[in-house]
Amino acid sequence: MDPFPGAGERSRTEPALDAPRQGPGARGGRTLAVVTSDSLRRALTAPADPPLRPLPDQVVALLEALHAPPRLAAHLRAVHDVAAQLTDAMAERFPQLPFDREAVLFGAATHDIGKVRHPEELSGPGSAHEPAGYELLLQHGVAESSARFARDHASWHQDGIDVDDLLVSVADKVWKGKRVTDLEELLVDRLAEATGRERWSVFLDLDDILDQIAADADRRLAFQATHPVRG
Repeated sequence: MDPFPGAGERSRTEPALDAPRQGPGARGGRTLAVVTSDSLRRALTAPADPPLRPLPDQVVALLEALHAPPRLAAHLRAVHDVAAQLTDAMAERFPQLPFDREAVLFGAATHDIGKVRHPEELSGPGSAHEPAGYELLLQHGVAESSARFARDHASWHQDGIDVDDLLVSVADKVWKGKRVTDLEELLVDRLAEATGRERWSVFLDLDDILDQIAADADRRLAFQATHPVRG
């Protein structure tokens, strides 16, 4: 799955993510490259405890171009890493389950990107970032099938939600040690259907996977908290 289809046929109104930006200080038609703040760079690259995988290059480029809040970048790193752990465990323990690992990882890496436009929701409740993130990704050339995770990651009961959506939603909860019964039951239903096993048996395996991931929740939360909401 390529979340950026037609990258070579980008709309004339949408610059490439790595394109230099025209800035107020540009002279004689010269352009200024995107400048990443030190605090955002640290959120994207600093060593973490537990270790966190780097975000996909295209997501990093987008966060830099949008001058994303450092705390958002740190949060997306944490959820993306948990999604990688979760999909690895799914493939090992439930090999019959059909899902798109690349889609899940991209969804986890971008699910809260709408908080670029609603930074108040980094430190308080709110759902305005969900449709905003979807629209933002579409505006930057992301396919609808990939952008949907930003819109739907908290809407697991709506029609059309598939296994990929559920995995992104679970990752967005368990990264901080939160267990959501109705969400997990939907995933158990899909696992039981794919494997032909009893629901209780599937749940025991899923519960073990999520408990192992949740064990590092406090350290992930501490990592996120070290990065400022603004910067």
